Amino acid sequence: MAAAWQDVVRDAAAVREAAAVAVDAALLAGVLMRTGEQPHASDVVNYAPFTLLPSAVPQALFEQAYAVQQDFNLLVDAISQNKEFLEQTLASTIKVDDFTARLFRIYMQVLEEGLAQTVFLGINRSDYMFDCGLDGTAALRQIEINTIAASFGGLTSRTADVHRLVLKVLGKTEEASNLLPNNPAKRLALGIAKAWELYGSQRAVVMFLVEDVQRNIFDQRCIENELWNRNIRVVRKRFRDVFEQGSLDASRRLYMDGQEVAVVYYREGYVPQVYDQQNWEARLLLERSRAVKCPDIATQLAGTKKVQQELSRPGTLEKLLPGRPEAIARIRATFAGLYSLDEGEEGDRIAARAIAEPDRFVLKPQREGGGNNLYGEELREVLEKIKDSPERTSYILMDKIKPQPALNYLLRAHSPLQMSECISELGIFGVYVRQGQELVLNQAAGHLLRTKAIEHADGGVAAGVAVLDTPYLV
Repeated sequence: MAAAWQDVVRDAAAVREAAAVAVDAALLAGVLMRTGEQPHASDVVNYAPFTLLPSAVPQALFEQAYAVQQDFNLLVDAISQNKEFLEQTLASTIKVDDFTARLFRIYMQVLEEGLAQTVFLGINRSDYMFDCGLDGTAALRQIEINTIAASFGGLTSRTADVHRLVLKVLGKTEEASNLLPNNPAKRLALGIAKAWELYGSQRAVVMFLVEDVQRNIFDQRCIENELWNRNIRVVRKRFRDVFEQGSLDASRRLYMDGQEVAVVYYREGYVPQVYDQQNWEARLLLERSRAVKCPDIATQLAGTKKVQQELSRPGTLEKLLPGRPEAIARIRATFAGLYSLDEGEEGDRIAARAIAEPDRFVLKPQREGGGNNLYGEELREVLEKIKDSPERTSYILMDKIKPQPALNYLLRAHSPLQMSECISELGIFGVYVRQGQELVLNQAAGHLLRTKAIEHADGGVAAGVAVLDTPYLV
């Protein structure tokens, strides 16, 4: 924890008073989620979980994360256009991972038919932790890049104001003024609006493709309201609605209930459980359409863990981003150690090493949404079971990052107020728009800091483990 908070973090009376103010401020600011008991109702809500105090983040690493985001936008876009790279990289994965295989089949089908889509919109979030070396210096290490349904750009736009007030209540007025402004919702909406404009139909709508259970609806509404403020009409639909109401005309324009759709913004579709046969058919219909998909299926595949691991191989970045040595150096500087578990001598050696030293690594399946990674004894057990099976190629192995813990209070509805040792994860949002081969927008779009108690190895805010936070640069 930054020295600035040491004098208050153990002052029980001051903490209690600040926590009461913080909760009311969060409700007032709209840092909200629906409740687990009534996930379909907006008349019973509570505050989204957040830290009492903003967490210290090294300024140099924060600036490094921002500086590389446009490079990552370029990289994701380049991967999405490179059929040969995706085919080769995912060849082993699609043999054993049915979900990735089905996405890949749709991708190939759409390519064979010929892309109707001409405008491409990417909204991604690159997530990092601060790896503490033996000498105490911290390094920025990328955990993953999320290319579909990267969430909390809305609620994090409102969290800094809460922390600003908390610091003032605690007598830290100067520190409160140092918290950075942050509004990813506005910038993400700007990207969606640009794609809508380039699509070229004033009457067409933006469709948010959403989950059946929408506890995190207010996060989405922040972006949605920014679009309404630009007089862009937004509709919210589920896969089931697409299956029942969706159609394509002769030009492969997408219609929902008779309304033309310019942009499909996915906040759903990243986990296998949501897909039954109808939903797969709905996904294919969307991908075949002329509508701007965010992401299109190639960009979703670009975010798989197997692609992440392949990017760390020598020479791969040079092939994907020719003539951009500075961008490549910035990207490579964020990589943690990543290892392939493909069949063969190299994969055998890596698997044996991880079984022998499980606490050094993280085992990652091809899944988004948090809570899927394996650590320690669980990692060893799973690898022991699959080490001689092709199934191991559906995972990648990554060096375990060891951040420096700090003391904070995690505020959750109906939970006691107690101090925890915590670690944080920094996400940088990126947005880009490409029309044909021309990149018309490429920006870092804001940041998200999530913090959790050290006893939780994996999981984000939506998974109920991490909480929203604000960086305090040191």
